[in-house]
Amino acid sequence: MSQSNHQDHIPQHGSVKTYVIGFVLSVILTLIPFIMVMKGCAPQSTLLAVIAITAVIQLVVQLVCFLHLGTAPDERWNLVSFIFTAIVIILLVGLSIWIMWSLNANMVAG
Repeated sequence: MSQSNHQDHIPQHGSVKTYVIGFVLSVILTLIPFIMVMKGCAPQSTLLAVIAITAVIQLVVQLVCFLHLGTAPDERWNLVSFIFTAIVIILLVGLSIWIMWSLNANMVAG
């Protein structure tokens, strides 16, 4: 009987280095807007822009470092399922807001 190795098809998890880099970047990207808000060193519009930009960057860092989403062949199905889930959530939230807005406009006009 031949023995088959089932380890060949299991995707590899991230290394400790990847997790540490992701953690450090997440902490830095959290501290930047926190310190700016606590010190009040910028106008409100600038603070909102910094918070939004660092939030998007942190989202990408966490997706790559912790959820291992990438374009490598082993990670491609994870990326496809994540994109599909994001599209469904955006559609659900967006269309729900549109329906509520439409109902509100029709109720007020009537």
